[in-house]
Amino acid sequence: MTAIRIYEPPLCCNTGVCGPELDQQLVTFTADVNALKADGVDIERANLASEPSVFAGNPAVVAFLQAAGSEGLPLVLVDGVTVLTGRYPSRDELRRYTGTPASMAEPARARTELPISGGCCGGASSGDGCC
Repeated sequence: MTAIRIYEPPLCCNTGVCGPELDQQLVTFTADVNALKADGVDIERANLASEPSVFAGNPAVVAFLQAAGSEGLPLVLVDGVTVLTGRYPSRDELRRYTGTPASMAEPARARTELPISGGCCGGASSGDGCC
């Protein structure tokens, strides 16, 4: 099975509902990742702020960070091979990485939206508008 790993820049949370403004790009990406997980795709995200050991444990990611810095994130690896840097992939791109055509995987399913409840990351806040 194809393994997709996304290494993200330091974020207060990966949902896009942190801080004073909604980050629609992260909301959409989170919904895309959740949809693929629900379909059995091996896809994981790592946040540099909260999971630095995941970054440090992968030599390819360490080398990328040494060359590009955290400004080059997100970094997307498929089976250990870099396939995308600097932006989040679309759901269609993620499907392509798995070898599953989007048209076959999701013929008429609408994009899932994340529920926003309790403010920043479900109500947990450090008092500065971010989780």
